[in-house]
Amino acid sequence: MTSGYIRDCQAYNVNSDQASAGFQMDSSQGLCVRIYGDWLLGNTRPGSQELESALSVVTTSEQAIRFDAGDLGEWDTGLLIFIRRCYDLAQERGLEVDFSGLPEGAQNMMALSLAVPEPAKADGRKVSWLSRVGERSLAVGGGVRSYCDFFGQFLLDLLAFVTGRGQVRRRDFFLLCQETGVQALPIVMLLNCLTGLIIAFIGVIQLQKFAADIFVADLVGLATARELGAVITGVIMAGRTGAAFAAQIGSMQVNEEVDALTTFGISPMQFLVVPRVVALVLMMPLLGVVADIVGILGGLIIAVSISDVSVIQYFNQVHQAVGLNDFFIGIFKCAVFGLIIGIAGCYRGLNCGRDASSVGLATTSAVVTSITWLVVADAIFAVLCHLLGI
Repeated sequence: MTSGYIRDCQAYNVNSDQASAGFQMDSSQGLCVRIYGDWLLGNTRPGSQELESALSVVTTSEQAIRFDAGDLGEWDTGLLIFIRRCYDLAQERGLEVDFSGLPEGAQNMMALSLAVPEPAKADGRKVSWLSRVGERSLAVGGGVRSYCDFFGQFLLDLLAFVTGRGQVRRRDFFLLCQETGVQALPIVMLLNCLTGLIIAFIGVIQLQKFAADIFVADLVGLATARELGAVITGVIMAGRTGAAFAAQIGSMQVNEEVDALTTFGISPMQFLVVPRVVALVLMMPLLGVVADIVGILGGLIIAVSISDVSVIQYFNQVHQAVGLNDFFIGIFKCAVFGLIIGIAGCYRGLNCGRDASSVGLATTSAVVTSITWLVVADAIFAVLCHLLGI
């Protein structure tokens, strides 16, 4: 390996049996990297030391680094590694790089490698807890503002849907009603029946100590009608339908189908969000009614099986303890829970990123957000019902 350096026409040559690279710097044209020979990974090639030595004489007054590959033979990834190292060193010195002198294949590969910028490195400074609190507070504030904007646009498009001006296909809407209603019945009935069984079993074990087995009907009826029927159904639908909404719309976002709808003049809010939310709001009360009935029947099975309560006594006690207002409160809760689940799922789907992992994150976030707001809404209902005396 030989090397040489000339002051006026600076040159740096690296030679080997199978590959060599020459560097020539012209004060009028910047640094010219002349490449010749076979640049293969299996051959001896110039490394980083030669490059750094060649570029050490370059000042920031030089405007560009260009390549001359007129005498280049065979090449593979070895050439690309060399060129990329040239580019990185040039960037450190504030120099521009011209790839036009390279083969077309090498130019394309370099363009591909530079298409995605490298992530910014942390500066190593320790961030104070106050700064972290401020950043999180700003993020929460931005999220709340985004939610409000989304909900306001939803209300406007909902008005268009109600007045018949929405961009919704009737067939798709009925299909959504089927998916959020009939197809959800089996899992809703199963879990609510099991919930009724559990509540009745716990109640009977305790009430038998006071010879008050009959009041298990009051416990199961009130708990199911006012709280558990709506809450259990809401949690089921959040994990089933809310997650499906986020995954469906998020996948469309990744595949740029949402952008295509916008390009064709179709509002994603009217075409994707409004039908899903309306279908879920309409189906949730019906699912709530079924949940109440199945939950009470589940309590009946336990009450009749392990206590002296008969079927007629059980139903008479439920009739006396549970009024229509209790059922209506639970049904109204179901409608509100449906609105929360639909809004959360569609919002997370529309704000999904552009990669596959973002779809998973959006789905998870939709379920967590839905369940959180279900609990908050249920607590608000409990306080309001107490204050209103219902």
